[in-house]
Amino acid sequence: MGVTWMLAMIGATPPGSEQPTRMTAVARLVRAELTKFRSVRAWMIAICAAGIGSVLVAYLSALASHAPIPAVPTGYGGEPVSDTYMLVHRSLAGDGTLTARVASLAAAHSAAASTSATAAGTSSRGRPGYPQQPGLAPWAKAGIIVEPDMRQGTPYAAVLVTGSHGVRMQYDYNRDIPGLAGAAGPSSPRWLRLSRAGDVIRCYDSADGHSWRKIGVARLAGLPRAVQIGLFVTSAASPAGGTETATTATARFDHIVARGAFSRGPWTADAVPGVGSGDVYPTVPADSWRQVAAGALTISGSGDIAPLVGDIISAQWAGASIVNGTIVALLVVIVLATVLATSEYRRGLIRATFAASPRRGRVLAAKAIAAGALGFATGTTATAISEVLTRHVLAASGSYLFPQSGPALARVVIGTGLLLGLTAALAVALGMMLRRGTAAVTAGIVLVVLPGILGSQSGNWLMRLTPAAAFAIQATLPRSSLVASAYTPPNGYFPVSPWAGLGVLAAYTALALCAAAWVLRHRDA
Repeated sequence: MGVTWMLAMIGATPPGSEQPTRMTAVARLVRAELTKFRSVRAWMIAICAAGIGSVLVAYLSALASHAPIPAVPTGYGGEPVSDTYMLVHRSLAGDGTLTARVASLAAAHSAAASTSATAAGTSSRGRPGYPQQPGLAPWAKAGIIVEPDMRQGTPYAAVLVTGSHGVRMQYDYNRDIPGLAGAAGPSSPRWLRLSRAGDVIRCYDSADGHSWRKIGVARLAGLPRAVQIGLFVTSAASPAGGTETATTATARFDHIVARGAFSRGPWTADAVPGVGSGDVYPTVPADSWRQVAAGALTISGSGDIAPLVGDIISAQWAGASIVNGTIVALLVVIVLATVLATSEYRRGLIRATFAASPRRGRVLAAKAIAAGALGFATGTTATAISEVLTRHVLAASGSYLFPQSGPALARVVIGTGLLLGLTAALAVALGMMLRRGTAAVTAGIVLVVLPGILGSQSGNWLMRLTPAAAFAIQATLPRSSLVASAYTPPNGYFPVSPWAGLGVLAAYTALALCAAAWVLRHRDA
């Protein structure tokens, strides 16, 4: 049904009694185009070189771009997580409740300090190239947390205030329940309470310390009798100019009340380091807290407790290598598809072709289908080999790779084939309209390849509105609404969903084929 509609759109007769004949005629023309392609040795060598070149570029990119990360914590579902924070804690051997008021949550580094550090060529922690981002990060967090231990990726539940998202109850890294809105400050402190009864954790908030509201309940299966419970602060890296920049936050806690089977003695402080500590996230010393009065603490922290996304590990992403290889294959496919469309014009054979097949829309359809099939076969084969090869190279070098499910891998492989196939059909349409190979190749590159290179400097609108949006089909990095990150093309992200991006290219291709069919019907050969 879809094939019939496409054929009708590009200039065939309406559906009816001639439908079987028309389909047969198009099939014969497609077979003739493929036979012609196979008969030209240079074309066959070029299409093979496109696939081999794609794999080779992906392989070399993987060799050049790896940056080993020794360990990445995984959370409740096996997904990679970020687990970096400052914790002041005590042991709880049984049931208990911890209550605290967050009197303030603010950025630890002022804009002036950050500016002077940047001007000096160093960050506020004395390392070049990692300036501190001034201001409070939207997902800076300060609150109460309970966990069985301080291992990376350990199950946890927390009630916390944030920089811009109000009070939240969060647990197991990707579970989030909103509480009171608004920021915590001297004029609007937030009271937090976390209660543990066996495996069940209940979290509450209050604006005045008298009227309490239950935010939510979490069950941490297998929670041991003795757990760690305490006050924590962390501040996630924030996107600035498409890159991640470090932030640090400081919170003041007071009215701290612990009831239940808590251990005796003073609070213990630990800086929990996770992936990226000392790199994207500043290294916060273990003494970055102090007891300012009885039942009152100030704590500074940097990092995050959330799903792991973003620029911090994009250099280790195999997909970056796949994109590089795809661009090489696209360039060759655009040239070959254009030559397939324009060679008969150049040699003066197009009149004979139209004389043998008077319905010019069928000729266009045959060339587009043939070129698309060749592009699809090249794209799927090269991408499948590249995926296996680059992931093996990166894993062998110690680089962390996000887990990739079977459906996601199939989408990347098949989607890249469709990307090359649709681009080939688009190039055929351009060639049939422009007749000149150089002009058509240039138009194809400007439409499909160039926006992908310039997309990050254009506010992403090029990657939304041009055929280059189809590169989104190769996206595999996870996103999270709980993480403010640089979700931009240079970091392995795209501004549209995978299939929506491919749909943009399909729409351009359909419009180009319709325009080419109209031009062929209204112009002399």
